[in-house]
Amino acid sequence: MDNKLLKVDILKELKEFDLDVDFELRRGRLGILGPSGCGKSMTLKSIAGIVTPDEGVVSVITDDENVYFDSEKKINLKPQSRNVGYLFQNYALFPNMTVEENIAIGLSNDSDKKTVSEMIKRFHLDGLEKRYPRQLSGGQQQRVALARILAYGPDVILLDEPFSAMDTFLKEQLRIELVNSLKDFDGFSVMVTHDRDEAFQFCDELIVLDQGKIIAKGDTYDIFENPRKVQVARLTGCKNISKVEIIDNYHLKSLDWGVTFEVSEEIPPNITHIGIRAHDFVSAKEDDVNAFDTKNATKLEMPFEWEITLANGLWWKFDKEIQEHEFEIPEYLKVDPKNIILLEE
Repeated sequence: MDNKLLKVDILKELKEFDLDVDFELRRGRLGILGPSGCGKSMTLKSIAGIVTPDEGVVSVITDDENVYFDSEKKINLKPQSRNVGYLFQNYALFPNMTVEENIAIGLSNDSDKKTVSEMIKRFHLDGLEKRYPRQLSGGQQQRVALARILAYGPDVILLDEPFSAMDTFLKEQLRIELVNSLKDFDGFSVMVTHDRDEAFQFCDELIVLDQGKIIAKGDTYDIFENPRKVQVARLTGCKNISKVEIIDNYHLKSLDWGVTFEVSEEIPPNITHIGIRAHDFVSAKEDDVNAFDTKNATKLEMPFEWEITLANGLWWKFDKEIQEHEFEIPEYLKVDPKNIILLEE
């Protein structure tokens, strides 16, 4: 039985709102997804000890319990006394130190050589030991930063939007490298991001934060498939969201698009909106369930998809091959009742 546990239950009064975060992580990688300024980084800094909450508890149970912060018991360990590794956006490598010197910076002299050698091998940095950060690619810098963190055996790794300043190609490459690098990490890792793709690719579990409050938490796949709330649907990339009027147990009318839809589950009374993901439309006949016409639709060609904007405001994305440049918009589209997401405000 795995008794490991990261517990975070904190309150902190901020200028714009009160940060109120409460979660437990028993395994794997946790993502905190939310817009800029919602309290994501403040949560990480509270775990690391860079910021002190007004009240609450931060603790890690591995072989024994390590309480980092407990307002009632007056416990507040300094950052250097917490077994936490913090990966900053710019990796914070020392520019005048070589790769091996950067990796060894937090180690005692006795264990330096063997541990540094193991980290260089593990993170595929062979041959780069004597290079300085300026001589490394972005991916190599990231691996050095991770190697430095993992060299001293942290219980928790905190990742603060590590790809936010990168171009798309480098970002995708480094996301894959990061997931692979942390596969064998036996502790907890927590990443904050406003990028839904990062959250989906990296995180086993997900918290969605808005104005300092958790508005969703659970398995990442479950939250993407059934976001339940309007803001969660937006943050997980749902492009089409409309207010609705409930007609009966299985039918409702979109007030923004003027279309009546049938859904696959009984509609609870608290439903105020629906969401339809942009890839979930297919061509249809006029009398199909949930069919509507596409008159006066406009199309925009992208390298690997067509973006179709319908006159009523619905947005459809249709995959294409890069060499295909002609596309005839169907006269009618439809959406499967099971692909209509029921949402509350």
